[in-house]
Amino acid sequence: MIRIVIENIFFFLLPTLIYIIWIAFYDNQWRGLGPTLSRAPLIRLFVAGAALMIGTLLVFSSHTYNSPDDVYVPASDENGKLEPAHSIHEPAATEPQTTKP
Repeated sequence: MIRIVIENIFFFLLPTLIYIIWIAFYDNQWRGLGPTLSRAPLIRLFVAGAALMIGTLLVFSSHTYNSPDDVYVPASDENGKLEPAHSIHEPAATEPQTTKP
Protein backbone atom coordinates (compact mmCIF):
# COMPACT_ATOMS: atom_id res chain seq x y z
CA MET A 1 0.00 0.00 0.00
CA ILE A 2 2.80 2.41 0.85
CA ARG A 3 4.39 1.72 -2.54
CA ILE A 4 1.23 2.89 -4.30
CA VAL A 5 1.15 6.09 -2.27
CA ILE A 6 4.82 6.80 -2.95
CA GLU A 7 4.35 6.18 -6.68
CA ASN A 8 1.38 8.56 -6.81
CA ILE A 9 3.29 11.26 -4.94
CA PHE A 10 6.28 10.77 -7.25
CA PHE A 11 4.20 11.16 -10.43
CA PHE A 12 2.41 14.15 -8.91
CA LEU A 13 5.71 15.90 -8.10
CA LEU A 14 7.53 14.84 -11.27
CA PRO A 15 6.74 18.01 -13.29
CA THR A 16 7.99 20.17 -10.40
CA LEU A 17 11.17 18.11 -10.11
CA ILE A 18 11.79 18.40 -13.84
CA TYR A 19 11.22 22.16 -13.62
CA ILE A 20 13.69 22.52 -10.75
CA ILE A 21 16.31 20.43 -12.56
CA TRP A 22 15.77 22.44 -15.75
CA ILE A 23 16.23 25.75 -13.92
CA ALA A 24 19.29 24.41 -12.08
CA PHE A 25 21.04 23.46 -15.32
CA TYR A 26 19.66 26.29 -17.45
CA ASP A 27 20.89 29.07 -15.16
CA ASN A 28 24.61 29.23 -14.64
CA GLN A 29 24.12 30.30 -11.03
CA TRP A 30 21.94 28.23 -8.72
CA ARG A 31 20.08 30.66 -6.48
CA GLY A 32 18.61 28.00 -4.25
CA LEU A 33 15.36 26.15 -3.97
CA GLY A 34 13.38 28.98 -2.37
CA PRO A 35 13.87 31.60 -5.08
CA THR A 36 13.41 28.97 -7.78
CA LEU A 37 10.05 27.85 -6.38
CA SER A 38 8.91 31.43 -5.79
CA ARG A 39 9.29 32.09 -9.53
CA ALA A 40 7.81 28.74 -10.56
CA PRO A 41 4.43 28.46 -12.32
CA LEU A 42 3.00 26.37 -9.49
CA ILE A 43 -0.58 26.22 -10.80
CA ARG A 44 0.59 24.82 -14.15
CA LEU A 45 2.91 22.38 -12.39
CA PHE A 46 0.04 21.32 -10.12
CA VAL A 47 -2.26 20.70 -13.09
CA ALA A 48 0.46 18.84 -15.01
CA GLY A 49 1.24 16.69 -11.96
CA ALA A 50 -2.42 15.89 -11.36
CA ALA A 51 -2.90 14.96 -15.03
CA LEU A 52 0.21 12.78 -14.97
CA MET A 53 -0.87 11.06 -11.76
CA ILE A 54 -4.39 10.38 -13.05
CA GLY A 55 -2.97 9.16 -16.36
CA THR A 56 -0.65 6.70 -14.66
CA LEU A 57 -3.47 5.48 -12.44
CA LEU A 58 -5.60 4.81 -15.51
CA VAL A 59 -2.82 3.16 -17.51
CA PHE A 60 -1.47 0.96 -14.75
CA SER A 61 -4.74 0.06 -13.07
CA SER A 62 -5.62 -3.58 -13.19
CA HIS A 63 -8.81 -4.53 -14.90
CA THR A 64 -10.22 -7.87 -13.96
CA TYR A 65 -13.51 -8.94 -15.35
CA ASN A 66 -14.29 -11.50 -12.72
CA SER A 67 -17.69 -11.73 -11.19
CA PRO A 68 -18.01 -11.63 -7.41
CA ASP A 69 -19.56 -15.09 -7.69
CA ASP A 70 -16.45 -16.59 -9.34
CA VAL A 71 -14.46 -19.17 -7.40
CA TYR A 72 -10.77 -18.33 -6.86
CA VAL A 73 -8.36 -21.23 -7.32
CA PRO A 74 -4.94 -20.42 -5.81
CA ALA A 75 -1.66 -21.36 -7.48
CA SER A 76 -0.73 -25.00 -6.99
CA ASP A 77 2.02 -27.47 -7.76
CA GLU A 78 0.71 -30.25 -9.99
CA ASN A 79 3.04 -32.91 -11.41
CA GLY A 80 6.07 -30.74 -10.73
CA LYS A 81 4.64 -27.76 -12.64
CA LEU A 82 3.37 -24.58 -11.09
CA GLU A 83 -0.18 -23.91 -12.16
CA PRO A 84 -1.02 -20.20 -11.95
CA ALA A 85 -3.91 -18.90 -9.92
CA HIS A 86 -7.16 -18.45 -11.77
CA SER A 87 -10.85 -18.06 -11.20
CA ILE A 88 -13.62 -20.32 -12.34
CA HIS A 89 -16.86 -18.79 -13.49
CA GLU A 90 -19.82 -20.59 -12.01
CA PRO A 91 -23.24 -19.38 -13.01
CA ALA A 92 -25.24 -18.06 -10.14
CA ALA A 93 -27.67 -20.60 -8.82
CA THR A 94 -31.20 -19.47 -9.38
CA GLU A 95 -33.45 -19.70 -6.41
CA PRO A 96 -36.55 -21.82 -6.88
CA GLN A 97 -39.65 -19.81 -7.46
CA THR A 98 -42.11 -20.18 -4.63
CA THR A 99 -45.63 -19.09 -5.09
CA LYS A 100 -47.65 -17.75 -2.25
CA PRO A 101 -51.06 -19.33 -1.81
